[in-house]
Amino acid sequence: MVTARTAEGVASFSKEDWDACAGDANPFVSWDFLSALEESGSATARTGWQPVPIAIDGADGRPAAILPAYAKSHSQGEYVFDHGWADAWHRAGGQYYPKLQIAVPFSPVPGPRLLLRDPALAPALIAAAEALTVENDLSSAHATFVEPEQIPLFEAADWLIRTDRQFHWANRGYASFDDFLGALASRKRKAIRKERAAAVAGLEIVRLTGTAIEERHWDAFWHFYQDTGSRKWGRPYLTRAFFSLLGQRMADKVVLVLALREGTPIAGALNLIGADTLYGRYWGCTEEVPFLHFELCYYQAIDIAIERGLARVEAGAQGEHKLARGYEPVATWSAHFIPHPGFRRAVADYLEQERRAIAANIEGLGEYTPFRKV
Repeated sequence: MVTARTAEGVASFSKEDWDACAGDANPFVSWDFLSALEESGSATARTGWQPVPIAIDGADGRPAAILPAYAKSHSQGEYVFDHGWADAWHRAGGQYYPKLQIAVPFSPVPGPRLLLRDPALAPALIAAAEALTVENDLSSAHATFVEPEQIPLFEAADWLIRTDRQFHWANRGYASFDDFLGALASRKRKAIRKERAAAVAGLEIVRLTGTAIEERHWDAFWHFYQDTGSRKWGRPYLTRAFFSLLGQRMADKVVLVLALREGTPIAGALNLIGADTLYGRYWGCTEEVPFLHFELCYYQAIDIAIERGLARVEAGAQGEHKLARGYEPVATWSAHFIPHPGFRRAVADYLEQERRAIAANIEGLGEYTPFRKV
């Protein structure tokens, strides 16, 4: 017999116990990151993200398997869009919300969603999510941005699999940014050099990490984030307190890139460092400068990844404009449990068509990368 339990939040676990399951490769599933979302008021029941992590304890009484799960009262902040599913279910007379979301709030970052100190407990953990969904009469459960290695575990449990795509930069052993440029077609190489020169004209670019990041830097970045969030989403998700907690708990995993004009920050980009990946997350500015977004978010990230010997840069969701900057299309994955047979069939039919379209899109976009054709 295996017994699963739900907890009131990530903070209900000790950092040691949580991270023993989460590992240290992906900072977004760490106790530091997820507990900061809760403690700062960013991911709470009030904001529609009620934490309900599911855990299975091992023989030693400590958690051996954990799901970072949330009861969601809307579909905001997920980046895997199911608004059409919700609308169809409501028109059929059902209640789509709340639903169970297995995810990192506000972060379209692929990573483990089954946090396993004991890998043998993966099927039981998935079954626990299904039981929680059925017993509470929820419409569905969704595991989003699941790392590819864990998708077969959800497939084995007969969850529906959905694909999408992002643009990631791959480090093919480059010694420098110029070395990377050498792999590009001449016209693309010249265009990037012109963009970088135009972006930084009259500005100073600084990279801050660890104790070099002070509260005044977070104050500046908070203004940038507010501006971008208000324009893109209508309501920024993260509170000011979250960034202070991030600095207190994870400063060594943060690279804050700022553009200064006469010593005053006018734009910034926030990156987190994983075991082999640089994750670009948030960006904003108070002054519009041509190409500065590309410089801070994409080119600086490539510089950092090369200097640190990281395998890739993941610069967030969407953005075909990344293609010309050396970021290539890759598939992302999510898994979905829908108890109602009729609703499941309708969604399954839709996903089959969507998968074909996404595969064709990735293949087509791959022809437009800036690399020299051999």
